[in-house]
Amino acid sequence: MTQPLVQQHDGVLFDLDGVLYAGPSAVPGAPEAVASLTAQGTPHGFVTNNASRSAESVASHLSELGIPASPAQVIGSAPAGVALMAEQISAGARVLVTGSAYLASLVEAAGFETVPSAAENPDAVIQGFEPTLGWADLAEAAYAVNNGAAWFATNLDYSVPRDRGIAPGNGALVQAVSYATGQSPQAAGKPEPTMFLQAAQTLGLRNPLVVGDRLDTDILGGNRAGFSTALVLTGVNSAEDAVHAEHTMQPNWILRTLEDLFNAEHRGLQ
Repeated sequence: MTQPLVQQHDGVLFDLDGVLYAGPSAVPGAPEAVASLTAQGTPHGFVTNNASRSAESVASHLSELGIPASPAQVIGSAPAGVALMAEQISAGARVLVTGSAYLASLVEAAGFETVPSAAENPDAVIQGFEPTLGWADLAEAAYAVNNGAAWFATNLDYSVPRDRGIAPGNGALVQAVSYATGQSPQAAGKPEPTMFLQAAQTLGLRNPLVVGDRLDTDILGGNRAGFSTALVLTGVNSAEDAVHAEHTMQPNWILRTLEDLFNAEHRGLQ
C-alpha cells in the first residue's frame, strides 16, 4: 500500500493564505492537520509572501485559529526582501518603505534610514503588502523610482484570498507602480526558491513537501527549490488549472483538503 504523503517526506512547508486560513478564518480541517503533524513529531514550517506582519504576529494569529505555531516556524518575504536590498544598497542609505510598519522596522534594523517621501531623494524603494496602502503611497514610490531609486519588492503575488473572495495582492500594487515607471523591481519572495531553501535549512529538512494553493508562487517556488509539491484545492487554483499549467508550475500531488496528507490514497499529477 502507498504510504501517506507525510510519511514520504521528512517535513512539510505550508503556505498560509488559502491553505491554512482565508482572511480571519481557518480553512476547514487545517487546525486538525497541523495538530496531527505536531502530535506525530513531524517538522513543519510556514512560508509566506505576506510582508505586512511579523513572525510573532503570524504565529499568534495561527494559534488563535487553533493552529499550533511558534515564531521560529514562520519564514516570511519581508526579511528576505530586506536581505536582498542589503546585498546591493550600502548601510545608512535612505529607503522609502511602501509597506507596513513591520517592514519599515526591518529596514531600520538592517541599518538603513527610512524616509517618508520621494522628496527626501531615497536611494531605494522597498515595496511589500499592506492593506491600507493607497494611491498617494504608490505615487511616492513611482516618483522615487522615476528619480533613479533602486526598487525592490518582497513578493509579486497578484492576488490574495480573503474571507469575502480574491483580492489584489502586492504584485498588483507593484504593477501600478510599474505602469507609472516602465520598470520592474527585484523580488525576494515566492516564486523564487530562497525562502523554501531557508525554511528547509532552519528546520533541518532534506526532503520536505511544499503545500500551497497557488501554482505561480507556491508550486513554482517549491519546484525551483527542488522539493516535492502539492496543490491543495482550498484556495486560488483548481485541479484543472494544474493539469493545464506549464510543467514548471505543475505539482507532484493534488490534495482536496489537508486531510489528504494523511491518506494512503492521493492523486499524483507528475
